[in-house]
Amino acid sequence: MSDRLTQITTRGGDDGSTGLGDGSRVGKDSVRIHALGEVDELNSSIGVALAEPLPPALRDALVLVQNDLFDLGGELCIPGREALTEAHLARLEASVEAFNGELEPLREFILPGGARAAAALHVARCVCRRAERAVVALDKAEVLPATSIKYLNRLSDLLFIGSRLANRFAGQPDVLWQPGLNA
Repeated sequence: MSDRLTQITTRGGDDGSTGLGDGSRVGKDSVRIHALGEVDELNSSIGVALAEPLPPALRDALVLVQNDLFDLGGELCIPGREALTEAHLARLEASVEAFNGELEPLREFILPGGARAAAALHVARCVCRRAERAVVALDKAEVLPATSIKYLNRLSDLLFIGSRLANRFAGQPDVLWQPGLNA
């Protein structure tokens, strides 16, 4: 593999613009760059969760997700590019179904918390929802492949289920909402 990033400081963005993958430049405050940044933050949030002890199958799934999110970032960085496919979506959906099948049914809402890994996955879930909203906003301005929005929607499900798996892996129960606790 050749050196891809040999010069990190380019000063090209000092004027408030940034380069896209197709060579065009846009303002750093554009809806496209906002969506790209949200997806980048989501990927970083998942990286934080991966720094914690997790069930091996969930860890493997999240590593694949990180690569998918980099592909999605490429899709957002190059207008007109389609990187995520129905196969990506099917793999994610299969993980959601398999992991959810390992868990007890929910009878109450869950509060974010429990083990550190579970809490990190809950934060990643919130960041995922924000990234999804940003990509939906971009899709209203410029039509994107439908798979991108679907993928983020399914990913938030995986992160929620992953938080429950992380709690079980750590030997901690889910933190259940107690309606009217402070009444």
